[in-house]
Amino acid sequence: MARRDLLDEKLTYCVIGGFFEVYRNLRYGLLEHLYVAALERELRARGHRVGREVWVPVMYKGEEIGVQRLDMLVDDRVVVEVKSTRELHRSAARQLHCYLSATKLETGLLLHFGLEPRFCRLVCSNSGAPQRGARS
Repeated sequence: MARRDLLDEKLTYCVIGGFFEVYRNLRYGLLEHLYVAALERELRARGHRVGREVWVPVMYKGEEIGVQRLDMLVDDRVVVEVKSTRELHRSAARQLHCYLSATKLETGLLLHFGLEPRFCRLVCSNSGAPQRGARS
């Protein structure tokens, strides 16, 4: 494996490209579920497997204590969290980190359909704090 911050690089590059394509067509102002639906169509058209509203178990000391819903899971590798608020709340990246920890996946994208399109790429080793990747 190359550098840790390049984990799933090709896949995240494609998802980010799909994000900008959806934003270019829909712009700012819609509800989150509409952006997620458009992004799902865009990613499927690009040949990816997309799971929406995927429920994953949350474990505590080896026992399931509940479930958590992910906005999107792409190719069973990348967790995608979508926000469509005017301003992105500081807790959004932490929320994505928690999702990565719950799934034991390592790569996540936070896609913000705000006044300006923004994304944050997180890589989580599931053994400590998240490692931030590219930000726009």
